[in-house]
Amino acid sequence: MNVADLAPLAVILPFLGAAVAFMLIRHSRTQRTVSISTLTVTLLIEVLLLLNSPNGTHAVRVGGWDAPFGITLVVDQFSALMLVVSSAVSLAVLIYATGQGTTDGDEDGPVSIFHPTYLILVAGVSSAFLAGDLFNLYVGFEILLTASYVLMTLGGTTPRIRAGVTYVVVSVVSSMLFLIAIAMIYGATGTVNMADLSVKLEDVDPATQLVLHLMLLVAFGIKAAVFPLSFWLPDSYPTAPAPVTAVFAGLLTKVGVYAMVRVETLLFPGDRINTLLMVVALLTMLVGILGALAQSDIKRLLSFTLVSHIGYMIFGLAISTRIGLGAAVYYVAHHITVQTSLFLVTGLIERRGGTANMDRLGGLAKLSPILGVLFFLPAMNLAGIPPFSGFLGKLGLIQAGVELGTPLAYVLVAGGILTSLLTLLVMARVWNRVFWRQPSDATHPDPILLATKEDGSRLRTSRHVVGKSSGRFAGRSPVQLLPKTMVGPTAGLVGLGLALTLLAGPLFTLSDSAAQEMLDRTPYIDAVLGTGVAR
Repeated sequence: MNVADLAPLAVILPFLGAAVAFMLIRHSRTQRTVSISTLTVTLLIEVLLLLNSPNGTHAVRVGGWDAPFGITLVVDQFSALMLVVSSAVSLAVLIYATGQGTTDGDEDGPVSIFHPTYLILVAGVSSAFLAGDLFNLYVGFEILLTASYVLMTLGGTTPRIRAGVTYVVVSVVSSMLFLIAIAMIYGATGTVNMADLSVKLEDVDPATQLVLHLMLLVAFGIKAAVFPLSFWLPDSYPTAPAPVTAVFAGLLTKVGVYAMVRVETLLFPGDRINTLLMVVALLTMLVGILGALAQSDIKRLLSFTLVSHIGYMIFGLAISTRIGLGAAVYYVAHHITVQTSLFLVTGLIERRGGTANMDRLGGLAKLSPILGVLFFLPAMNLAGIPPFSGFLGKLGLIQAGVELGTPLAYVLVAGGILTSLLTLLVMARVWNRVFWRQPSDATHPDPILLATKEDGSRLRTSRHVVGKSSGRFAGRSPVQLLPKTMVGPTAGLVGLGLALTLLAGPLFTLSDSAAQEMLDRTPYIDAVLGTGVAR
């Protein structure tokens, strides 16, 4: 038995875990244990798939039906890396959410709803990464999007419902475009298997190819939140509970990026629209980071930086060389980890300081030094400060742009450097206002933070006293201490971001190998259709 034959378990186990978790509605502790155990086992299996991936691309024929007629799951180095990183991040967020739910009495995330829905989301993400045909890629998207609709509206507050409606409408539009594109591709070629399409699309009229190509890119561009299709994200993500926002920011847009990479390298290779992708990458980076500069709410600010840094991934894809694509693969893994950890830290800031609005915060470095460290490390990583993984990924992208040597490539390199500097400015602004300054210097200082003593300790308040007080704490919930079950997974995720730096050598080797494999296409096609089919 080949290790790659375990690939279906990456989808099956979360589904089974979701079913069991749903049946344990009245047993919350057991439900949590089942959910965490399921994701842990899934992660271990995916690590085995990643360790085995250098041995070549492997196709698993579900039900024994050969391609292109049956369902095929494909494991290569890129998909295996995405599976491991996504499940590691998902596990950390699940532990964080469980800790928050236990402490808060599940006010924002009823256990009976959250756990099975979350596992279904993970199953949808894994299914999309493994899909060997466009229709099952569509199914994976729909599974994760359906689960995300539920997670986004947990709690049923007006802002969440409003944001959820926008999110649903945009998602449905992108899904319809994707489905129409699949129908048109099937009509033109008679297949939706991606390996088979990579061969048959070469015989399709170039004008028809271009239409199909652009339709897929628009559909995936909406999901990946590239400019100008990113308008929906900053208004949708910040309203959800902190762990939901974190997993959305880390994973959902990257599934769109993953799909774009597959389209560009497998279905429509070449540089026909690379100029367009370069322009899109440049505008995505700059517009996103300029939007972040104008924000006072940390969640919205991070949502704009999320959009901005998607541009770096499109940067590498547009360069379309082994170095550029390899750096993009590495940057995807880096960004999933770092962006998720920043949103989790923001949840801790909101909990400790009572708000995520920078106009009301100050003095958190003294009040909670560990929180300052947990924010500072991923913030500098995102900004690309040496020697963090963000710097290494951007350096690879800059090297690829310089090697390409076209005027637009140099403009893109300059845009990437400027975006990195502006990201540092944004992160420094958050650090200065939230952690460094005195609470009394805030524009609208939070009353609870003003109760901090000179030595950094706090005046003791209880929920009962605050609720009844008619003084300056009236109407304010007390700032709560940070439970270890929330700090622990956040610290673990920050540590994973640092590990991407320590393991940069092997990871870059893997990323370069994955990029070469995707640009070659032959290993993928031969694994799915058999040797000698690729042209």
